[in-house]
Amino acid sequence: MTSQAAIPASAGRQPASALPPFTTQVELTWVEKKIEHWIRFGHPVHEQILDRRRRIVSFAPDAIFAFVRWASNDFGTIISRIDIVRAIGPGEAHQTLPFVRPGGEILLRADGWPKVERVLQAIDAVEALDLDPADVAPDHWRHVHNRLTAGHEPRSYSCERHDAWLKRRRAEP
Repeated sequence: MTSQAAIPASAGRQPASALPPFTTQVELTWVEKKIEHWIRFGHPVHEQILDRRRRIVSFAPDAIFAFVRWASNDFGTIISRIDIVRAIGPGEAHQTLPFVRPGGEILLRADGWPKVERVLQAIDAVEALDLDPADVAPDHWRHVHNRLTAGHEPRSYSCERHDAWLKRRRAEP
């Protein structure tokens, strides 16, 4: 891991008083070449800096974000993982996930560097369409998860599919 996809300093953060009453919080840690937890994409509504190595970012209900965890020791990498998660609302069923409180709906989970790298490539492909991965249809991330789990190549996301997703979202009650 040589680069950290940083969250822009002014990424739509709100003062604590303007936060939604319920948020999903993700604890991020950065100890160079030891423990690196970061957000690959997503739109936090709040950020709390705990110390120079740790911070907590908060997401509003229904926000989608990618959480990457990587750690190593003297013998090499011990964990490479990416989760694409939908932040939950109050009372919603959810899965637990380390460093994510209270948890979320896991749309995609990949363990091990080869699979994590393929997910990062799928994210890059969405960004190459000038689309924000946080706005992509959640079903696409489930599809990528299922295809990679089965050892198959996921189908590419398209602008047409994205338009269909936006229309479907507008039509839902």
